[in-house]
Amino acid sequence: MLNKSDYKTQARSLRLPNKMIVDGVQAAALSGKIYTTLNPATGEVLAELPAGSAADVDKAVTVARQAFEDGRWSKLAPANRKRVLLKLASVIEENSLDLALMESLDSGKTISDCINIDVPEAINSLRWHAEALDKIYDQVSPANDSSLGLIVREPIGVVGIVLPWNFPLLMLAWKIGPALAAGCTIVVKPAEETSLTTLRVAELALDAGLPPGVFNVLTGDGPEVGEPIGRHPDIDAISFTGSTDTGRRFLKYSSESNLKEVVLEMGGKNPCIVMDDVPDLDAVASHIGNGAFWNMGQNCSAISRVFVHKDVKDRLLEKLTEVAKTWTVGDPLDPDTRIGPLISTTHFEKVSSYLEGDGKVVAGGKVFNGTTIEPTIMEFDRHDSKHVREEIFGPIVCVIGVNSLAEAVSLANETEYGLAASVFTADGTRALRAARAIRAGTVTVNCYGEGDAATPFGGYKQSGFGGRDKAFHAHDQYCQTKTLWIDLSSSNEGF
Repeated sequence: MLNKSDYKTQARSLRLPNKMIVDGVQAAALSGKIYTTLNPATGEVLAELPAGSAADVDKAVTVARQAFEDGRWSKLAPANRKRVLLKLASVIEENSLDLALMESLDSGKTISDCINIDVPEAINSLRWHAEALDKIYDQVSPANDSSLGLIVREPIGVVGIVLPWNFPLLMLAWKIGPALAAGCTIVVKPAEETSLTTLRVAELALDAGLPPGVFNVLTGDGPEVGEPIGRHPDIDAISFTGSTDTGRRFLKYSSESNLKEVVLEMGGKNPCIVMDDVPDLDAVASHIGNGAFWNMGQNCSAISRVFVHKDVKDRLLEKLTEVAKTWTVGDPLDPDTRIGPLISTTHFEKVSSYLEGDGKVVAGGKVFNGTTIEPTIMEFDRHDSKHVREEIFGPIVCVIGVNSLAEAVSLANETEYGLAASVFTADGTRALRAARAIRAGTVTVNCYGEGDAATPFGGYKQSGFGGRDKAFHAHDQYCQTKTLWIDLSSSNEGF
């Protein structure tokens, strides 16, 4: 890994994209309007990007529909689609450093996370889905001797993909991997705050051999670009990751237009249960630190509520305090930094408001430059504070003491969300029973994480709707299932 000075030098030499990609070419907004994207760490303007509108959406969807219908991608042999997607993964790998720097500058993410997690995991996701695409079989149904039932999968068509700002490149890979593997064409709207790596990947996709019109990217805000995508009558499916409120709007857009398929991955208020029999509280504290503070807590699956047995609560708080001190606050381009700025001043104001209230600040609580909040641990006596009920989306974790595993599970489920959860206990049976009882899409035992590329990711309740990202399950939402029923009874061959 380079040092801070080297990264800053490399960053100054980056060519930042400043055009949309429509039909395989760079394009300005039809209106000619632009907006600026800022570096959250410095407030400086990074680039001026096209401010798209409904007219740009119409154009991109028309192009994507033509590309789908003429079969330039959808009708390619699976082996050929796989070859192109694997080439795209390799081209991204060749440009890893530039993409990592671009991601860090655009989002405030630490360069160490971008280099070691986001870019490699995006590459791995694309390769996984590329390799999977020719290994998902159609089916033959059981039927009588005079009939044949075939169940075949077909690409759903044109897919609208709307991305969040917290993991721009990784969420792009999670969605375009299975969508393109299925044979769909796509219209992608990155978050207006973090559009640069999506635009660059679309350029690289053309270099990798993806046909023009298959992968289109429109920049702009939600009302001008996101809503027209959600309402467009010629888009067959939407995949969205972001807030629950915005997810509700996409369901409304679908219901008021063509009833397009909608897949939503939304918010979370994720619990972590720690019982008094855990053998290594240091390891538990380290896992909780990763879960709570990684990416500045701007993570839908972040550990936000810790329910710890009262017999070990004080010891765990001591160890968590020590862990929080190791999360260095600083310049995102410094490889030693673990906590950078929040995405925007507006988000900073929202998150910092949670530093006040009826909870006790055990550690942290300081703010820097109107952009950054140090890792913060807050202790609560009850579960009725807004801090333990609302999604904070920042580096603040709430700790509550409990008397039993049953009480912890009950409180864990006392939320409108159900994305992720963690259970720490030395008793395997209790761990599995608790994991089954918690209503969440991913439950980790004695660790924090989201599984790997082969495990589906999504939520229960108001954390998810309509499908899953990752694994074979992600391919289902970009396919239609068709039944072919064939009559064999007219044969006179005597067999």
